[in-house]
Amino acid sequence: MNLKILWMYHDLMDLYGDKGNAEVLRYRTEKRGIECILDTCTIGEKKDIASYDLFFMGGGADREQNLIYKDLLSRKDAIRDAMDQKTAFLLICGGYQLFGKYYKDQDGKVIEALGFFDYYTEASDRDHRCIGNIALETELDGKKFMAVGFENHGGQTKNVASPFGKVLSGHGNEYKSPYEGFKTDTVLATYMHGPLLPKNPMIADAVIARALRRRYGEVELAPLDDTLENKAREVMLKRLHVI
Repeated sequence: MNLKILWMYHDLMDLYGDKGNAEVLRYRTEKRGIECILDTCTIGEKKDIASYDLFFMGGGADREQNLIYKDLLSRKDAIRDAMDQKTAFLLICGGYQLFGKYYKDQDGKVIEALGFFDYYTEASDRDHRCIGNIALETELDGKKFMAVGFENHGGQTKNVASPFGKVLSGHGNEYKSPYEGFKTDTVLATYMHGPLLPKNPMIADAVIARALRRRYGEVELAPLDDTLENKAREVMLKRLHVI
């Protein structure tokens, strides 16, 4: 059994340690005896996106989004094919925004996005930037839990039909929003950096299980010792007065 991961724009969309998400995915698969094939793809490179089990895209500031969006749009049909073939998607911050309808920056420039989902993002004024630690209550594949991360985004994402979770502390999709992120059966999109997965092993395993499901059906992942990861998460939940 193996897991094929494609990390898009690894050299540009890697804000706040998103590389850590890729490393956690590799670590948690290999600890279970599952071979992890982690490939990267940047502007101008050719990859058969639909051949991968997981499409991962991290975050970037306006500058990086302006650099990559035309290349991303050129891959729209290939990404749609991957979606049709049940590839799993993990999208962080800028990656999240670029799967919606558009992103409007602080100068009023509109960056066309892929348009796979109905949400859209518009930059806030500087007094309403969403920044700081965040805690959510969420449910993935029938399992409810609390998750933590770090958010730093001026973009306000609106018209989200199926959010990732309920905000317990922090902002979320918009300034003082009750909800954060977006999810479907195969897509998980969030503003949570930090990176996201080291302190949230439940999310990491949900992403891995979704990716493996594409070729192997339902897979029961062997348990790992997550004592340290859960302690780190609990420290933040206590600091945010959530527990």
